Amino acid sequence: MVFDERLTIEQKLKILSAAAKYDVACTSSGVERKGKRGYVGNAESGGICHSFSSDGRCISLLKILFTNQCIHDCKYCINRCSNDVVRTAFTPDEVCALTMEFYRRNYIEGLFLSSGILYNPDYTMELLYRTIWKLRNEHRFRGYIHVKAIPGADPALIEKVGFLTDRMSVNLELPTADGLKKLCPGKSREKILRPMRQIQTGISENKNELTLYRSAPSFVPAGQSTQMIVGATPENDFQMLSVAEALYQRFGLKRVFYSAFVPVVPDKSLPVPVGGPPLLREHRLYQADWLLRFYGFEAGELLTEERPNFNVLLDPKCDWAVRHLERFPIEVMTADYPSLLRVPGLGVRSAKRIIMARRTGRLEFADLKKFGVVLKRAAYFLTCQGKMMAPVRLEENYITSRLIGEERKKTCEFENASSFRQLSLFDDMHLEAAPAPSDARKALFGEL
Repeated sequence: MVFDERLTIEQKLKILSAAAKYDVACTSSGVERKGKRGYVGNAESGGICHSFSSDGRCISLLKILFTNQCIHDCKYCINRCSNDVVRTAFTPDEVCALTMEFYRRNYIEGLFLSSGILYNPDYTMELLYRTIWKLRNEHRFRGYIHVKAIPGADPALIEKVGFLTDRMSVNLELPTADGLKKLCPGKSREKILRPMRQIQTGISENKNELTLYRSAPSFVPAGQSTQMIVGATPENDFQMLSVAEALYQRFGLKRVFYSAFVPVVPDKSLPVPVGGPPLLREHRLYQADWLLRFYGFEAGELLTEERPNFNVLLDPKCDWAVRHLERFPIEVMTADYPSLLRVPGLGVRSAKRIIMARRTGRLEFADLKKFGVVLKRAAYFLTCQGKMMAPVRLEENYITSRLIGEERKKTCEFENASSFRQLSLFDDMHLEAAPAPSDARKALFGEL
């Protein structure tokens, strides 16, 4: 692999931003930091997700690779060392210049910086550190920064980067060691988990230090995340969700991201997705992941070894509810908060509003709608003052068929995402039909 030295910074940006689009980690920053006199920028906890790409992913960060050169030959990666693509790399000054110019134009609110491995992990991590150090100290940038830690790099380098960034992440890539061995021959689970554990320990120790000394520098204040590829290896949904649950419990991760496998590099060891990338499966995993983090569910409740995959026609919460009708219906006026959270159509906010409102009066279904409850789903599982919203048979097949009617539209949108387009005032698709003879005659004589 040889760098093309003739490329301009604009040409590098085009190549290295395109090379980063499969690294899914654009989300709310999770940290809030006000502007400061003499510095440029700030970070808002909800200020990153503003614009989205055509496939629905957030692209509001300046999201780039430092280099697309890599020593690894991961079968699914467009930047694999055996792939014949133009190779290039930024310099630390170029990344700083791009970030500052994009920020001043209000195009971005922060930086997401990942990289292939140039020569070796330590050399690459040192370049990332120099880049972020210049951005923070020379350019005095206080905006949001997310950096990928390079597995196998010196822990001292990872620590130094952690004190300059808001979030760090280490990609798990594939849920099992067997899948990693098959598709990523140069990587190992041990190398990936080691920096993940280091970041977790550093965050914990830094919190204790900040308790004693408020002026102490923050270490990865927005936490760490990771990413798993969906559909490149034969693991089922239960295996993927169980791995995510273990990562949340053992490593204190903020987010696990799921990326539908896109066959960008032909290889005989890779599957050929029927009907395109498994976007609907990715969506169901995100929904289930939300249930793990905010709704008190466990992976073993949503799926089992006997039933290892999600029903693509129902969201995981509805699917769980119709399989546990013995728990329903529950009474709005007396149910506790954890029970309310398990009702389809109720979210964290609406459940809290119900708890608060019922202290001062009796609730009706009309009140629940005002609280944000989706009654199209919740009506099958709730009673208000002992009465259901409408006569309902508490029978699995009946309720499932009613709920699937609502979900089919969403499923169709995921499966046929490429067929939707912006409505235009112009007939650029040539859909205009010729007028009927009777209409033409009426128009001629002024009868229309």
